[in-house]
Amino acid sequence: MNRPPEVDRAAAGRAAVAARQARAAVKAAVAAGERDALSVAEAAWRDPAGVEGSLRVRELLGSLRGFGPVRVAAVLEELGISPVKKLGGLGVRQRQVLGDWLRGRTATRERGSLVVLAGPTAVGKGTVSAFIRDHHPDVLLSVSATTRPPRPGERDGVHYYFVSDAEFDRMVEADEFLEWATVHNLSRYGTPRPPVEATLASGRSVLLEIDLQGARQVKRAMPEAVLVFLLPPTWDELVRRLIGRGTETAAEQARRLETAKVELAAQDEFDVHVVNDNVERAAQEVVDLLTAVRPAHAPDSRDTNRNRS
Repeated sequence: MNRPPEVDRAAAGRAAVAARQARAAVKAAVAAGERDALSVAEAAWRDPAGVEGSLRVRELLGSLRGFGPVRVAAVLEELGISPVKKLGGLGVRQRQVLGDWLRGRTATRERGSLVVLAGPTAVGKGTVSAFIRDHHPDVLLSVSATTRPPRPGERDGVHYYFVSDAEFDRMVEADEFLEWATVHNLSRYGTPRPPVEATLASGRSVLLEIDLQGARQVKRAMPEAVLVFLLPPTWDELVRRLIGRGTETAAEQARRLETAKVELAAQDEFDVHVVNDNVERAAQEVVDLLTAVRPAHAPDSRDTNRNRS
């Protein structure tokens, strides 16, 4: 078997590296908002042999903010495009459906983004969302409805919507919740749908901080929601944080850690993973998702995030 001369192989290697770097630059530009995904696709169709044409469709979609592997796979399945297809290798029909999808996404940019923050117990969801509330007043955090009575200092419509059991039943029957659950076998909590939909329609973005089951419910109700899974730096750090809180008995800590293992196993259901090794950095990653599409106007009020306790 004849092997190519050493100089040819070296040149081919350099060309391959240059091509990878060029593709990486295109993806980085899309991720940073410097290039529009539709314009990249159209460049690929004008010159299938060019840099853009060599990009796989899944790479282009994965460059969009809020599009992790799960969401990309769902879109590819919806469009009927193979994960290994390159932009330059798409047929006429596939170019049409992808172009329509990208144009549709651009046309709805005035609508706000819905980001759902979830993760295992003691990972710091409340801390991250509180940092966002205190340092990013342009971000709206949802207010839950609850059947428990208000605590001292809590105001209806600010900290929670305090409702009776009968009213909560009515809201469930009328499908007025994006998600709801019974917490600690006592009170019920839920995310009212109308305020969230009204806020999104106005062009403002909303952050929900809820548990795993609630995140799944929201995704079924609003498939366009971006699910963010907050991860601990390590399992040992999660254990340290839980024990360090000192708010649970040893038996309760053991139960919560077993629950955390189950919750961590579900992380692949989420679109984006954020590691909470630094609260400010983790909060900024979540805010970047919320503000990836800038609202047309600044909000004139701010809701308060819930803490289901």
